[in-house]
Amino acid sequence: MKAKWLPISAAVAMALASASASAVDFHGYMRSGVGISQDGSTQTYEKNKVGRLGNEADTYGELQLGQEVYNKAGKSFYVDSMLAVTSDGSNDWEDTTNEDANFALRQFNVQAKNLFGGNETLWAGKRFYQRHDIHISDFYYWNISGAGAGIEGIQAGPGQLSLAWVRNDRASSEGTGVTGNLNVNTLDARYAGIPLWSDASLELGVDYAIVNPTDSQDDENPDLKDGVMITAELTQGLLGGFNKTVLQYGTEGYAKSFAFYGDGSWYGAETSKGADGFRIINHGVISLGDSWDISHQLVYGVANDWNSGYSDKYETFSAVVRPVYKWNDNMKTILEVGYHDDSISYVNGHSSDGYNGAKYTVAQAFTAGKGFWARPEIRIYATYLDVGGKAWQSDTEQTPFNGGDDSSTWNFGVQAEAWW
Repeated sequence: MKAKWLPISAAVAMALASASASAVDFHGYMRSGVGISQDGSTQTYEKNKVGRLGNEADTYGELQLGQEVYNKAGKSFYVDSMLAVTSDGSNDWEDTTNEDANFALRQFNVQAKNLFGGNETLWAGKRFYQRHDIHISDFYYWNISGAGAGIEGIQAGPGQLSLAWVRNDRASSEGTGVTGNLNVNTLDARYAGIPLWSDASLELGVDYAIVNPTDSQDDENPDLKDGVMITAELTQGLLGGFNKTVLQYGTEGYAKSFAFYGDGSWYGAETSKGADGFRIINHGVISLGDSWDISHQLVYGVANDWNSGYSDKYETFSAVVRPVYKWNDNMKTILEVGYHDDSISYVNGHSSDGYNGAKYTVAQAFTAGKGFWARPEIRIYATYLDVGGKAWQSDTEQTPFNGGDDSSTWNFGVQAEAWW
């Protein structure tokens, strides 16, 4: 076995030796910590809707390595990679054998820049693709990342055009009614950086999800449908930060995605024919003087006719606010309050139902810098979660805490977060 690997090792060594002498780019992200609740280990609840601070119990990390391997006459080739790991953080040794941890290949791609003389980027492989998110809730609302190919940053008039083809298969376990994964291909077109008034810009995009079933899958579910998602995002510079207003409209499988805080990377092809939906989002971060920062999220989404014979409308609303008081360059006090309300309108004479919940977190943070985005950061936090005694799913009387017995709980813990 050792001899078998020698030629491969030699080839890798030669390739590295022939590459540029520049240092490898090393980036990453991590969060981890320890916590308890009145009901045992840390309890979490709907962080996309009520906020992530004091509402995350996992250990998660991303390690990214990349290097420019060719640069001549202004044309360059860059190789990028990323591995990720997640675990529940319950023990020292965690691995996939006992399902304590999971590993994932998140990125592996080649980016060729300025091949056509316009500073555009031609790319192929698996990558994070122009992701749009809200940090305080870890909510990605426009994100088709995956394996694909495309060209981005084409200067076209006042803005830049990007075109991509990305694979976003839907797993059979997610209710498609077919055996095996369902092949879904997403075609994405974006026009970004459209200048408006002072410190304001507009980005427009359209995504077309194409369902590509096998013959047997088509026989199992002949109603699988393609869909379209349209996005408009207005960005305004404001008070040393920014504010974003996002409007999204989707047909067929994208309607279901809107209701359940999907990002476009999963497509509900099994949704009832004729379904549609929309989402309105406002979020941002601003500074109120030298000592205060504040971030917020407002989300309202509707899915119509998304589940034949069950529900003709799903409606969701969430609000999160995070004010931060900065004592000095290395110490902050953070408050985060979140609330959501989801309602379901049933067909066949059933009454409407739904659920709601709230989160209240206070944290003392020690951080590498004074700004809102300064990291690493270590937080000592206390969180109160409450669903007001209502069922947390429409088809069950269980509440989300203490194994389904409690409608509220306390968390206390310490968490570290960093990116570099």
